[in-house]
Amino acid sequence: MLRACAYAIPAVAVLVGGLVVAADKKEKPNAPRPLLPHDLARLFTEYDRNHDGFLQREELPEELRANFDKVDVNKDGKISPEELHRGMVYFQRQRRPSDLVFVLVEMSDCDECCAGELQTAYDALRKLDRNHDGKIDAEELRQGREAMIAARVDRILKALDANKDGKISKDEARGMIREHFQQLDRNGDGYVDRQELMRGAAERPKAAAGEKTGQGRSPRRER
Repeated sequence: MLRACAYAIPAVAVLVGGLVVAADKKEKPNAPRPLLPHDLARLFTEYDRNHDGFLQREELPEELRANFDKVDVNKDGKISPEELHRGMVYFQRQRRPSDLVFVLVEMSDCDECCAGELQTAYDALRKLDRNHDGKIDAEELRQGREAMIAARVDRILKALDANKDGKISKDEARGMIREHFQQLDRNGDGYVDRQELMRGAAERPKAAAGEKTGQGRSPRRER
């Protein structure tokens, strides 16, 4: 039964930016949705109102106009089919981690197993909301992350610290701890203690050169 739910999870990775999620149901019934690369011909057919073979800003659906200047490479005030083909990535909905929830709700044919997965996520989110105001702010997220990391580190120590001295030797290390032992052992004493494990687990992935974390990322072309 879990198989149906498992199919829904990788779907986030393969659905392109125009993913139709539950949130779209709040849109007006006739509101055009962001189009995909294979919709190029239809876009021109439906929106090139003056039939000049180009798309002016005012001809585009309102939700696609924000990136008009990025697609209009030659800055002539209109978008040619070639410009649209090259710049279609700017018209695609950017995937979000939250899309996973909508995929689980909409695409699963196993209500029982996916309800369990959603309940697990719901319980975790409720724990993050420490002041019970129905919202998760950045500070609550930070505190929740620290608590999760601490709990995971404690589980690792309990599993690997065979002699119960509060640290892990290289002989005791297993799996990824053993593989990255030298990087984790910051002071080079031949042991990985709780503080070193916390530091290793809390390190965030470095952003690529020239890319800022959080908002303001440039849209990426799907591969």
